[in-house]
Amino acid sequence: MRVVVTTDTLGGVWTYTRELVTELVRRGVKVTLVSFGNIPEAAQCAWMEGLKDVDFRPTAFKLEWMQDCEDDLKASADYLLSVVHDVEPDLLHLNQFYYGALNCDVPKLLVAHSDVVSWWVAVHGDEPRPSDWINGYRDIVARGLAGANMVAAPSRWMLEQVIRHYGRPAASAVVYNGRNPKLLNPHLRKELAVLSVGRLWDAGKNVALLTHFEPPAATYIVGTERHPDRGKDANISAAGWRRIHFKGQQSEEELRDLFARAAVYAATSRYEPFGLAPLEAALSRCAIIANDIPTFRELWGETALYFERNDAESLREQIIRLTSDPEVCSRYAGLAHERALHRFTSERMVDDYLNLYEVLAPARVMVG
Repeated sequence: MRVVVTTDTLGGVWTYTRELVTELVRRGVKVTLVSFGNIPEAAQCAWMEGLKDVDFRPTAFKLEWMQDCEDDLKASADYLLSVVHDVEPDLLHLNQFYYGALNCDVPKLLVAHSDVVSWWVAVHGDEPRPSDWINGYRDIVARGLAGANMVAAPSRWMLEQVIRHYGRPAASAVVYNGRNPKLLNPHLRKELAVLSVGRLWDAGKNVALLTHFEPPAATYIVGTERHPDRGKDANISAAGWRRIHFKGQQSEEELRDLFARAAVYAATSRYEPFGLAPLEAALSRCAIIANDIPTFRELWGETALYFERNDAESLREQIIRLTSDPEVCSRYAGLAHERALHRFTSERMVDDYLNLYEVLAPARVMVG
């Protein structure tokens, strides 16, 4: 079976793509991978070394949520059509809304990773006001959803947001994201430290909540400050707290080490369709303290501790609870680790996607 997969290189979708493509190839699927956003750096592509049957075609076309992207989107759709005509795939696995409306007869699986309107509601409390840009964006998403044969989302909550804001697709499914446990390290001795990972410029990640108080333990905040579209830096400071350390963007090896050493992970997001960083923390045997939003409840159930939604004082209290009681901290770390191994691995994720492939392209799914 041959599948064309689209991706972008600017955030968590790239990590998701790594897990998807690596596991698909292991199962005998031939993949043509087309990326948008920025041309990826060599370090971002290292995971493809040694992978057979991956035809990688990077581009620098703008993404659908960016300002002034119309010309790039049209050009990128033409390019993607040329790829489809070239490789003649059995299925398109699309990770951007725009290409759901691609004019071709190949079955299309569209994955709704996130969207601007549900992000805006989570951050601002109501829908964005009409404007040329937001009206155009809504139209892009609605047409993409309507053009896809099936729409998948990484959580029930995210699928509900798609239906609420853009309409019900012809067919839908929930496929939880997954990570390869072998890429994380749950075996190092833990330090009395808190870790949080998230783009500092993204209000949806809400990492600034950790700067509202002097933490009871060393706290490491990882993430880029620079917005990829607007070119503006986030304005977040530690307010003089000596235990807060901003680590900036980290390499994969550096981040793996931080996850392995931290005892506690703070999942602060107010908007989260899934959340790969908390999953990486769980696979590293961190205890999870999560913002009390529907997605985290759906994914982690009783295996995480929750703080009152967007409440810094409640977050501080839960951090104190775990960092002052190693036995409770270890118990929650074990619970999160077990849940991640059971529900959120790349192997299980691709099992679910192959089932959808079989529905969309019957008799073409032949895997090893």
